[in-house]
Amino acid sequence: MTDEDPLVAERREVLELLDALTADYADIVAAQADVATDDEHDPEGSTIAFERQRVSDLAAAARDRLADTDRVTELRRTGDYGICVRCGRPIDPERLEARPTATTCITCASA
Repeated sequence: MTDEDPLVAERREVLELLDALTADYADIVAAQADVATDDEHDPEGSTIAFERQRVSDLAAAARDRLADTDRVTELRRTGDYGICVRCGRPIDPERLEARPTATTCITCASA
């Protein structure tokens, strides 16, 4: 186990994921240039279009994770990290360890 700050680790992991997804997307676009452009009638075209959309969706989710990480980093800077944004009570440290970007306590998250 590492002593790396969980938020720093999360941000690093998301940036690495975004880099990999960007490379995957570029590979898909390059592969698409090598096949017929008629996705509707080309059996490979629909697969490539599906993969392009899947990678695009994964990248969008990663960008959302990055935004969450940056938002929580700002909460830490202002001294509000670890305080539930809904009820104002402390978030259980075990929850923060498991999900460093959590902004709600488990009770509020379950509601």
